[in-house]
Amino acid sequence: MAIYSGPVVLSLLLLVSACVTNFIPETNEDNNILVVEGLITDQYRTNVIKISTSFPLGKPMGAKPLKGCQVTITDENNISYNLKESFFGRYITDSTEFRGHVGGTYTLRIVAGNLTYVSSPMEMLPVPPVDSLFYEKEVIVESNEWGRPEEGCQIYLSTYDQLNNCLYYRWDFTETWEFQIPYPVPNSRCWITEHSDNIYIKNTSVYSQAKVTDFPLHFVSNATDRLNVKYSILVNQYSLSEDEYNFWEKVQNVLENVGGLYDVTPVTISSNIHCLTNPEEIVLGYFSVSAVSQKRLFIKDSFSGLPVLYRYNRCFGDTIWGNADIPGLNVYAWVIEDYITYKIITWEKDCADCTTRGTLVRPSFWDQ
Repeated sequence: MAIYSGPVVLSLLLLVSACVTNFIPETNEDNNILVVEGLITDQYRTNVIKISTSFPLGKPMGAKPLKGCQVTITDENNISYNLKESFFGRYITDSTEFRGHVGGTYTLRIVAGNLTYVSSPMEMLPVPPVDSLFYEKEVIVESNEWGRPEEGCQIYLSTYDQLNNCLYYRWDFTETWEFQIPYPVPNSRCWITEHSDNIYIKNTSVYSQAKVTDFPLHFVSNATDRLNVKYSILVNQYSLSEDEYNFWEKVQNVLENVGGLYDVTPVTISSNIHCLTNPEEIVLGYFSVSAVSQKRLFIKDSFSGLPVLYRYNRCFGDTIWGNADIPGLNVYAWVIEDYITYKIITWEKDCADCTTRGTLVRPSFWDQ
Protein backbone atom coordinates (compact mmCIF):
# COMPACT_ATOMS: atom_id res chain seq x y z
CA MET A 1 0.00 0.00 0.00
CA ALA A 2 1.34 3.42 -0.80
CA ILE A 3 0.32 6.60 0.96
CA TYR A 4 0.81 10.08 -0.49
CA SER A 5 0.30 13.54 1.08
CA GLY A 6 0.80 17.18 0.14
CA PRO A 7 0.36 20.90 0.78
CA VAL A 8 -3.25 20.11 1.41
CA VAL A 9 -1.94 17.14 3.32
CA LEU A 10 -3.26 14.57 0.91
CA SER A 11 -2.89 10.87 1.59
CA LEU A 12 -2.96 8.95 -1.66
CA LEU A 13 -3.40 5.29 -0.83
CA LEU A 14 -1.81 3.46 -3.74
CA LEU A 15 -2.08 -0.15 -4.70
CA VAL A 16 0.85 -2.07 -3.33
CA SER A 17 -0.16 -4.34 -0.46
CA ALA A 18 1.80 -2.94 2.51
CA CYS A 19 3.81 -0.24 0.69
CA VAL A 20 3.95 3.14 2.45
CA THR A 21 5.36 6.17 0.61
CA ASN A 22 4.38 9.82 0.22
CA PHE A 23 3.47 11.77 -2.94
CA ILE A 24 2.53 15.43 -2.74
CA PRO A 25 0.45 16.78 -5.63
CA GLU A 26 0.58 20.51 -6.31
CA THR A 27 -2.85 22.03 -5.79
CA ASN A 28 -4.46 25.12 -4.38
CA GLU A 29 -7.53 23.27 -3.19
CA ASP A 30 -8.21 23.07 0.53
CA ASN A 31 -11.16 20.70 0.18
CA ASN A 32 -11.03 17.05 1.05
CA ILE A 33 -10.07 14.91 -1.93
CA LEU A 34 -11.20 11.34 -2.44
CA VAL A 35 -8.41 8.78 -2.11
CA VAL A 36 -8.97 5.25 -3.44
CA GLU A 37 -6.80 2.16 -3.06
CA GLY A 38 -7.89 -1.03 -4.79
CA LEU A 39 -6.46 -4.24 -6.15
CA ILE A 40 -8.41 -7.26 -7.34
CA THR A 41 -6.70 -10.44 -8.50
CA ASP A 42 -7.39 -13.93 -9.78
CA GLN A 43 -6.63 -15.45 -6.38
CA TYR A 44 -9.12 -17.09 -4.02
CA ARG A 45 -9.05 -14.32 -1.46
CA THR A 46 -10.90 -11.31 -0.13
CA ASN A 47 -10.26 -8.21 -2.22
CA VAL A 48 -10.11 -4.89 -0.41
CA ILE A 49 -11.00 -1.41 -1.64
CA LYS A 50 -9.91 1.32 0.78
CA ILE A 51 -11.60 4.68 0.52
CA SER A 52 -10.61 7.80 2.41
CA THR A 53 -10.42 11.56 2.07
CA SER A 54 -7.34 13.71 2.42
CA PHE A 55 -7.07 16.11 5.34
CA PRO A 56 -7.47 19.77 4.37
CA LEU A 57 -4.76 22.38 4.87
CA GLY A 58 -3.54 22.77 8.45
CA LYS A 59 -4.62 19.33 9.64
CA PRO A 60 -2.29 16.46 10.68
CA MET A 61 -0.82 14.34 7.90
CA GLY A 62 -2.84 11.30 6.99
CA ALA A 63 -6.18 10.29 5.54
CA LYS A 64 -9.65 9.99 6.98
CA PRO A 65 -11.38 6.68 6.27
CA LEU A 66 -14.63 7.30 4.41
CA LYS A 67 -17.50 5.26 5.79
CA GLY A 68 -20.96 4.63 4.43
CA CYS A 69 -20.08 4.36 0.75
CA GLN A 70 -21.84 2.09 -1.71
CA VAL A 71 -19.12 0.18 -3.55
CA THR A 72 -19.62 -2.21 -6.45
CA ILE A 73 -17.44 -4.00 -8.98
CA THR A 74 -18.99 -4.76 -12.37
CA ASP A 75 -17.51 -7.32 -14.75
CA GLU A 76 -17.54 -7.62 -18.55
CA ASN A 77 -20.90 -9.42 -18.43
CA ASN A 78 -22.46 -6.48 -16.59
CA ILE A 79 -22.72 -8.54 -13.41
CA SER A 80 -22.26 -6.37 -10.33
CA TYR A 81 -20.83 -7.45 -7.00
CA ASN A 82 -21.58 -5.43 -3.90
CA LEU A 83 -18.74 -4.93 -1.46
CA LYS A 84 -19.35 -5.07 2.26
CA GLU A 85 -17.99 -2.38 4.52
CA SER A 86 -15.83 -3.94 7.20
CA PHE A 87 -14.16 -1.11 9.13
CA PHE A 88 -12.14 2.08 8.76
CA GLY A 89 -13.20 2.73 5.17
CA ARG A 90 -12.39 -0.81 4.04
CA TYR A 91 -14.81 -2.43 1.59
CA ILE A 92 -14.36 -6.13 0.87
CA THR A 93 -15.54 -8.74 -1.61
CA ASP A 94 -16.93 -12.10 -0.56
CA SER A 95 -14.23 -14.63 -1.50
CA THR A 96 -16.89 -17.31 -2.06
CA GLU A 97 -18.78 -15.16 -4.59
CA PHE A 98 -16.20 -13.06 -6.38
CA ARG A 99 -12.88 -13.95 -8.00
CA GLY A 100 -11.29 -12.16 -10.91
CA HIS A 101 -10.27 -14.10 -13.99
CA VAL A 102 -7.78 -13.48 -16.77
CA GLY A 103 -9.44 -11.78 -19.71
CA GLY A 104 -12.18 -10.27 -17.55
CA THR A 105 -12.84 -6.54 -17.46
CA TYR A 106 -13.74 -4.83 -14.18
CA THR A 107 -15.10 -1.41 -13.30
CA LEU A 108 -15.19 0.07 -9.82
CA ARG A 109 -18.13 2.28 -8.83
CA ILE A 110 -18.30 4.29 -5.61
CA VAL A 111 -21.27 6.29 -4.37
CA ALA A 112 -20.30 8.62 -1.53
CA GLY A 113 -23.16 10.83 -0.42
CA ASN A 114 -24.44 12.64 -3.49
CA LEU A 115 -21.28 12.00 -5.51
CA THR A 116 -20.58 9.07 -7.83
CA TYR A 117 -17.12 7.92 -8.87
CA VAL A 118 -16.29 5.38 -11.58
CA SER A 119 -13.02 3.82 -12.69
CA SER A 120 -11.96 3.10 -16.23
CA PRO A 121 -12.75 -0.50 -17.27
CA MET A 122 -9.66 -2.54 -16.36
CA GLU A 123 -8.79 -5.81 -18.12
CA MET A 124 -7.08 -8.55 -16.13
CA LEU A 125 -4.05 -9.52 -18.17
CA PRO A 126 -2.32 -12.91 -17.88
CA VAL A 127 0.92 -13.14 -15.94
CA PRO A 128 3.61 -15.81 -16.39
CA PRO A 129 5.13 -17.71 -13.47
CA VAL A 130 8.31 -16.48 -11.83
CA ASP A 131 10.97 -18.60 -13.51
CA SER A 132 13.68 -18.23 -10.89
CA LEU A 133 14.25 -16.47 -7.59
CA PHE A 134 17.79 -16.69 -6.26
CA TYR A 135 20.42 -14.83 -4.26
CA GLU A 136 24.10 -14.03 -4.36
CA LYS A 137 26.36 -12.92 -1.54
CA GLU A 138 27.79 -9.42 -1.90
CA VAL A 139 30.60 -7.84 0.06
CA ILE A 140 29.48 -4.64 1.77
CA VAL A 141 32.74 -3.87 3.58
CA GLU A 142 36.07 -5.44 2.63
CA SER A 143 37.45 -5.19 6.15
CA ASN A 144 35.56 -4.01 9.22
CA GLU A 145 37.04 -2.91 12.55
CA TRP A 146 37.77 -6.54 13.38
CA GLY A 147 39.50 -7.10 10.05
CA ARG A 148 36.68 -9.21 8.61
CA PRO A 149 34.63 -8.68 5.47
CA GLU A 150 30.93 -7.98 5.87
CA GLU A 151 28.47 -9.60 3.47
CA GLY A 152 24.92 -8.94 2.45
CA CYS A 153 22.57 -10.72 0.10
CA GLN A 154 21.25 -9.58 -3.29
CA ILE A 155 18.03 -11.28 -4.39
CA TYR A 156 17.38 -11.60 -8.13
CA LEU A 157 14.31 -12.53 -10.15
CA SER A 158 13.86 -13.83 -13.70
CA THR A 159 10.66 -14.34 -15.66
CA TYR A 160 9.61 -14.87 -19.26
CA ASP A 161 6.30 -14.71 -21.10
CA GLN A 162 6.79 -16.73 -24.30
CA LEU A 163 3.45 -15.47 -25.66
CA ASN A 164 4.39 -11.81 -25.13
CA ASN A 165 1.08 -11.13 -23.38
CA CYS A 166 2.65 -9.61 -20.27
CA LEU A 167 4.89 -6.73 -21.30
CA TYR A 168 4.73 -4.72 -18.10
CA TYR A 169 5.51 -6.19 -14.68
CA ARG A 170 5.20 -5.11 -11.08
CA TRP A 171 6.40 -6.93 -7.98
CA ASP A 172 5.96 -6.72 -4.27
CA PHE A 173 7.08 -9.12 -1.60
CA THR A 174 6.74 -10.26 2.00
CA GLU A 175 9.79 -11.00 4.12
CA THR A 176 9.74 -13.40 7.07
CA TRP A 177 12.73 -14.23 9.21
CA GLU A 178 13.53 -16.17 12.33
CA PHE A 179 15.67 -14.58 15.02
CA GLN A 180 17.12 -15.82 18.27
CA ILE A 181 17.88 -13.93 21.49
CA PRO A 182 21.31 -15.21 22.64
CA TYR A 183 20.26 -15.64 26.26
CA PRO A 184 18.46 -18.54 28.00
CA VAL A 185 15.12 -16.76 28.34
CA PRO A 186 11.67 -18.36 27.87
CA ASN A 187 10.76 -16.36 24.77
CA SER A 188 14.04 -16.55 22.89
CA ARG A 189 12.96 -17.51 19.35
CA CYS A 190 10.49 -15.52 17.24
CA TRP A 191 9.51 -14.70 13.67
CA ILE A 192 9.00 -11.28 12.07
CA THR A 193 7.02 -10.58 8.90
CA GLU A 194 7.26 -7.32 6.95
CA HIS A 195 5.91 -6.18 3.59
CA SER A 196 7.86 -4.36 0.91
CA ASP A 197 7.61 -0.58 0.83
CA ASN A 198 9.12 0.31 -2.53
CA ILE A 199 7.95 0.24 -6.15
CA TYR A 200 9.39 -2.51 -8.36
CA ILE A 201 8.41 -2.38 -12.04
CA LYS A 202 9.82 -3.41 -15.41
CA ASN A 203 8.90 -2.54 -19.00
CA THR A 204 9.78 -5.25 -21.55
CA SER A 205 7.88 -3.69 -24.47
CA VAL A 206 11.13 -2.12 -25.69
CA TYR A 207 12.71 -5.56 -26.11
CA SER A 208 12.07 -8.30 -28.64
CA GLN A 209 10.84 -10.62 -25.85
CA ALA A 210 8.75 -10.19 -22.73
CA LYS A 211 11.69 -11.40 -20.70
CA VAL A 212 13.19 -10.22 -17.42
CA THR A 213 16.61 -11.63 -16.57
CA ASP A 214 18.35 -11.29 -13.20
CA PHE A 215 16.27 -8.34 -12.05
CA PRO A 216 17.81 -7.02 -8.77
CA LEU A 217 14.66 -7.14 -6.70
CA HIS A 218 15.89 -6.66 -3.15
CA PHE A 219 19.12 -6.30 -1.21
CA VAL A 220 19.30 -7.63 2.34
CA SER A 221 22.04 -5.87 4.26
CA ASN A 222 23.73 -6.85 7.49
CA ALA A 223 22.12 -3.94 9.34
CA THR A 224 19.38 -6.23 10.68
CA ASP A 225 19.22 -9.83 11.90
CA ARG A 226 17.27 -11.04 8.84
CA LEU A 227 20.06 -13.38 7.70
CA ASN A 228 21.27 -14.58 11.09
CA VAL A 229 19.13 -17.73 11.34
CA LYS A 230 16.70 -18.29 8.46
CA TYR A 231 15.06 -15.92 6.01
CA SER A 232 12.18 -16.22 3.54
CA ILE A 233 10.86 -13.93 0.84
CA LEU A 234 7.54 -14.44 -0.94
CA VAL A 235 7.33 -12.52 -4.22
CA ASN A 236 4.10 -11.53 -5.95
CA GLN A 237 4.34 -10.88 -9.68
CA TYR A 238 1.64 -8.74 -11.31
CA SER A 239 0.72 -8.04 -14.92
CA LEU A 240 0.14 -4.39 -15.80
CA SER A 241 -1.42 -2.48 -18.65
CA GLU A 242 0.68 0.23 -20.26
CA ASP A 243 -1.38 2.92 -18.54
CA GLU A 244 -0.88 1.43 -15.10
CA TYR A 245 2.81 0.93 -15.74
CA ASN A 246 3.08 4.63 -16.64
CA PHE A 247 1.27 5.48 -13.40
CA TRP A 248 3.74 3.52 -11.29
CA GLU A 249 6.71 4.82 -13.25
CA LYS A 250 5.68 8.43 -12.57
CA VAL A 251 5.27 7.69 -8.87
CA GLN A 252 8.65 5.95 -8.80
CA ASN A 253 10.34 8.85 -10.56
CA VAL A 254 8.84 11.36 -8.16
CA LEU A 255 10.04 9.41 -5.13
CA GLU A 256 13.55 9.00 -6.52
CA ASN A 257 13.91 12.63 -7.55
CA VAL A 258 12.73 14.26 -4.34
CA GLY A 259 15.23 12.28 -2.28
CA GLY A 260 12.81 11.45 0.51
CA LEU A 261 9.41 9.88 0.96
CA TYR A 262 7.90 12.95 2.61
CA ASP A 263 9.54 15.76 0.62
CA VAL A 264 7.49 18.16 -1.49
CA THR A 265 7.07 17.18 -5.13
CA PRO A 266 5.70 19.29 -7.99
CA VAL A 267 3.84 16.59 -9.88
CA THR A 268 0.21 15.55 -9.97
CA ILE A 269 -0.25 11.92 -10.97
CA SER A 270 -3.49 11.11 -12.73
CA SER A 271 -5.89 8.49 -11.41
CA ASN A 272 -7.97 6.04 -13.44
CA ILE A 273 -10.96 7.04 -11.30
CA HIS A 274 -13.11 10.09 -12.02
CA CYS A 275 -16.18 11.73 -10.57
CA LEU A 276 -19.32 11.47 -12.72
CA THR A 277 -21.14 14.10 -10.68
CA ASN A 278 -18.34 16.65 -10.89
CA PRO A 279 -15.88 15.85 -13.71
CA GLU A 280 -13.51 18.61 -12.54
CA GLU A 281 -13.01 17.02 -9.14
CA ILE A 282 -9.55 15.60 -8.40
CA VAL A 283 -9.42 11.94 -7.38
CA LEU A 284 -6.27 10.29 -6.10
CA GLY A 285 -5.32 6.63 -6.28
CA TYR A 286 -5.64 3.78 -8.74
CA PHE A 287 -7.98 0.86 -9.18
CA SER A 288 -5.72 -2.03 -10.17
CA VAL A 289 -6.72 -5.35 -11.73
CA SER A 290 -4.06 -8.01 -12.11
CA ALA A 291 -3.37 -11.70 -12.33
CA VAL A 292 -0.78 -12.87 -9.80
CA SER A 293 1.95 -15.48 -9.72
CA GLN A 294 4.05 -16.20 -6.64
CA LYS A 295 7.38 -17.72 -5.73
CA ARG A 296 9.09 -18.21 -2.37
CA LEU A 297 12.79 -18.35 -1.57
CA PHE A 298 14.40 -19.56 1.65
CA ILE A 299 17.88 -18.47 2.68
CA LYS A 300 19.75 -20.31 5.41
CA ASP A 301 23.42 -19.59 4.89
CA SER A 302 26.49 -18.20 6.62
CA PHE A 303 27.30 -14.57 5.91
CA SER A 304 30.57 -13.05 7.03
CA GLY A 305 30.47 -10.22 9.53
CA LEU A 306 26.76 -10.34 10.33
CA PRO A 307 26.05 -8.55 13.62
CA VAL A 308 24.72 -11.60 15.44
CA LEU A 309 25.44 -10.24 18.91
CA TYR A 310 26.14 -6.59 18.20
CA ARG A 311 22.56 -5.49 18.85
CA TYR A 312 22.67 -7.23 22.24
CA ASN A 313 25.82 -5.50 23.54
CA ARG A 314 23.54 -3.00 25.28
CA CYS A 315 21.64 -5.71 27.15
CA PHE A 316 23.78 -6.11 30.26
CA GLY A 317 22.21 -3.88 32.89
CA ASP A 318 23.34 -5.11 36.30
CA THR A 319 24.45 -8.14 38.30
CA ILE A 320 22.32 -9.20 41.27
CA TRP A 321 24.17 -11.40 43.76
CA GLY A 322 22.52 -14.07 45.87
CA ASN A 323 18.75 -14.23 46.14
CA ALA A 324 18.13 -10.54 46.65
CA ASP A 325 14.83 -9.18 45.44
CA ILE A 326 14.89 -7.40 42.11
CA PRO A 327 12.85 -4.18 42.13
CA GLY A 328 10.59 -3.85 39.09
CA LEU A 329 11.14 -7.46 38.00
CA ASN A 330 9.32 -8.13 34.73
CA VAL A 331 8.17 -4.51 34.69
CA TYR A 332 11.33 -2.53 33.96
CA ALA A 333 13.94 -5.17 34.78
CA TRP A 334 14.29 -8.65 33.27
CA VAL A 335 16.57 -11.59 34.04
CA ILE A 336 18.57 -12.75 31.02
CA GLU A 337 21.01 -15.11 32.80
CA ASP A 338 20.28 -16.96 36.03
CA TYR A 339 23.10 -18.66 37.92
CA ILE A 340 23.28 -20.26 41.36
CA THR A 341 25.06 -17.34 42.99
CA TYR A 342 23.99 -14.38 40.85
CA LYS A 343 21.65 -13.13 38.15
CA ILE A 344 22.27 -10.81 35.24
CA ILE A 345 19.44 -8.43 34.50
CA THR A 346 18.66 -6.04 31.70
CA TRP A 347 16.62 -2.86 31.45
CA GLU A 348 15.80 -3.59 27.81
CA LYS A 349 12.75 -5.83 27.44
CA ASP A 350 13.61 -6.86 23.87
CA CYS A 351 16.79 -8.47 25.26
CA ALA A 352 14.65 -10.83 27.34
CA ASP A 353 11.47 -11.31 25.31
CA CYS A 354 11.46 -11.74 21.53
CA THR A 355 7.73 -11.00 21.34
CA THR A 356 8.52 -7.29 21.66
CA ARG A 357 9.60 -7.54 18.00
CA GLY A 358 8.00 -10.68 16.64
CA THR A 359 5.70 -13.60 17.28
CA LEU A 360 6.21 -17.01 18.86
CA VAL A 361 3.95 -18.58 16.22
CA ARG A 362 5.99 -20.50 13.67
CA PRO A 363 4.77 -19.75 10.11
CA SER A 364 2.96 -22.68 8.52
CA PHE A 365 5.33 -22.62 5.54
CA TRP A 366 8.53 -22.46 7.59
CA ASP A 367 9.65 -26.07 7.19
CA GLN A 368 8.97 -26.31 3.46
